[in-house]
Amino acid sequence: MCGIVAGVSSKNILSILLEGLKKLEYRGYDSCGIATVGKNKLTRFRTLSRVEFLEQEIRKVDYLPGRTVIAHTRWATHGAPEIKNTHPFFSHDTLAIVHNGIIENYKDLKIKLICDGYKFESDTDTEVVVHLIHSLYEGDLFSAFKKAIPLLRGAFAIAVMSKDQPEKLVAARKGAPLVLGIGDKENFVASDALALSGITQKFIYFKDGDLAEISPELCQIYNYDGDKYTSVVRDVITIKPQAHDLSLRGYTHYMEKEIFEQPQVARKTIESLAGFLPEAFGFKAPEYFERLKRVLILACGTSYYAGLVAKYWLEKIAKVPCDVEIASEYRYRSSISDPDTLVVVISQSGETADTLAALQYAKRQGMTMTLSVCNVETSSMVKETGAHFITQAGPEVGVASTKAFTTQLITLFGLAVSISKVKFDQATGAYLVKLNKLPLAMEKAIALKDSLSKWAEELIEAHDSIFLGRGYMFPIALEGALKLKEISYIHAEGYPAGELKHGPLALVDKHLSVFVLAPFDNLIDKVKSNIQEVSARKGTLFVLSNDFSLQNEATEDFHVIRMPDVPEGLEPIAYVIPLQLLAYFTAKLKGTDVDKPRNLAKSVTVE
Repeated sequence: MCGIVAGVSSKNILSILLEGLKKLEYRGYDSCGIATVGKNKLTRFRTLSRVEFLEQEIRKVDYLPGRTVIAHTRWATHGAPEIKNTHPFFSHDTLAIVHNGIIENYKDLKIKLICDGYKFESDTDTEVVVHLIHSLYEGDLFSAFKKAIPLLRGAFAIAVMSKDQPEKLVAARKGAPLVLGIGDKENFVASDALALSGITQKFIYFKDGDLAEISPELCQIYNYDGDKYTSVVRDVITIKPQAHDLSLRGYTHYMEKEIFEQPQVARKTIESLAGFLPEAFGFKAPEYFERLKRVLILACGTSYYAGLVAKYWLEKIAKVPCDVEIASEYRYRSSISDPDTLVVVISQSGETADTLAALQYAKRQGMTMTLSVCNVETSSMVKETGAHFITQAGPEVGVASTKAFTTQLITLFGLAVSISKVKFDQATGAYLVKLNKLPLAMEKAIALKDSLSKWAEELIEAHDSIFLGRGYMFPIALEGALKLKEISYIHAEGYPAGELKHGPLALVDKHLSVFVLAPFDNLIDKVKSNIQEVSARKGTLFVLSNDFSLQNEATEDFHVIRMPDVPEGLEPIAYVIPLQLLAYFTAKLKGTDVDKPRNLAKSVTVE
């Protein structure tokens, strides 16, 4: 989950690496550090603050060699967020390393290294790796690196440099993303091509088992298959920079900006569905849709909730059975595989380790029809699936997902309609009319911001809250609770409203905030009964509904916001927006770091 960026050049690239590190901060911001080599020594700067502070500290130094540089931003796994646990790590002031991933056998290796006389300054698994390489080091960095890599178990992206060979980097990938950026007399490696945007347009995506020896003029790649190293040639991909506006444009936070962008990116995603043409999901999609008898959705976090909503659409519109699995759990149990299953993986980044592992597990089980719903075309997930759809959310900077989620939902609705079109030759015009009306409904939902800000004022002192929904509003209740937890740090849980009386009702009193999603649909009377259950026990109610009768029941402890009418079946996409705004305003009032909430990162690339 950490971010690494490194480079070797014929010129000073220190500023380039610092800018790259800023772009990777979404991967973790517990600490950050950078190391350079020159004049036969390694120099290191580390901080528990953000990259901006690191940059300020470096500017205080008159001169730093910067032709070979490694840098790191950390999301803590092994070892608390302390300076001693901050990358880069040194071994005998000779080697320096940055690492993303988890070394599973680090304890065994550490014991052996301690017996060999190595001293450890940190609690991390990464420091074990640099000492291991040093223990095999005889003057040639790559030779030692090749000997060390087979001894590691786990997932890793690694970059290492040596003071003895200052114009050389070595790097390796296994289970964690790593990309090579090719420049003019300079080469770079990074966790994400985004870190090198504006520096180069030529990239090589490392595959698992790849190791590289990198100089300003050359990058030689080898693959280790568990038996021997083989020199390989990887495709060079040209990625032209996209004109995305990453400025705040007057907004206070990126999350706020991204909430307000949702109608715009919704229109782009709807356009990309091309009237529900199956080919919009890739050239293999028509074959997959014709053949499939079942859909299996694998995802984590917010993307998992998108999958839960999609289950309702797939079973109602496409009339195919659908299972939705938490990716981190799926691969650790025995499941019934079926080659006629379409495996759908959902991820904003396309690098979520648990989802990638679940995808690979499903493929090993013989389920080879695979489709990814992702926001990053160059991601590992897109590369590993036979079909894919790239949502049109654009870069999402805020850790708490907003526009990525709603574009996922639009895509999954489109998937259900496209499958029905192929399997049953179903007319899709009515569905397109509905979708085209959706962005306006989303704009009207955003326009409720002032009322939601007042709700937030009542919520900031709360310690617990419950979000309730029925049918496909239940996953939205889960998502609303997650958003509140993520950025305001208020405990919240989502429940199917019908389950209220099966336990959660015991929690209801005047101190509990209960949020209810109540669109005027075939379940509205059931939801009204749940509202009465809460009201009878003096719970504080906050209701989102387009039912006029509920509006008339508003009291001091019964708050109602009138929702816009939403095209039937698309209510989840509009109703989630007020919940995003509620979480945002609450977090803002509490003074939390909205865009970078504590203990979290945007892309979860470790298990």
